[in-house]
Amino acid sequence: MIHPTAEVQTKEIGEGTIVWQYSVILKDAIIGKNCNINFNVFIENDVIIGNNVTVKSGVQLWNGIVIEDNVQIGPNVAFANDLYPRAKQGFNLLRTKIGLGASIGANSTIIGGITIGKFAMIGAGSVVTKDVPDYTLWYGNPAIFKANICKCGNKLDIQQKCNKCNRSYKKINEQIEEL
Repeated sequence: MIHPTAEVQTKEIGEGTIVWQYSVILKDAIIGKNCNINFNVFIENDVIIGNNVTVKSGVQLWNGIVIEDNVQIGPNVAFANDLYPRAKQGFNLLRTKIGLGASIGANSTIIGGITIGKFAMIGAGSVVTKDVPDYTLWYGNPAIFKANICKCGNKLDIQQKCNKCNRSYKKINEQIEEL
């Protein structure tokens, strides 16, 4: 479903995706299946969005952003794609990747050129200035590591086990992996 007030130029939108009021999606953007593109979202040309992604209201996705499947982008998240922007003086496009199952809290700012790992979680209002590893929780300004987390989003205990869903993980070379 595409709301009549939305301007959708791309033909690359998967089945079951909903685009809400006043959103604009440019012609070369690629959007997967069963996505929810909320009110007042702008998606530029060189953007790829996977399946089952929710992009909440007030988000602009600029060139160079790849969002993998099952990602949640909270309201008013801001993405940057040039570290040294100057009007009419050239542009250095930085690519940003949001990994499988990641969540980004409302009003966060994501600096261009970084990767947010799979199942990572960014707390609301955070400023993310560097790569975020898989299965980790980060928040603050600048965002810093707070905990290892489970696929379900809960913090892991000292043995790297989730007390909510009973999944277990192991730490290999500072990376968390599900067993």
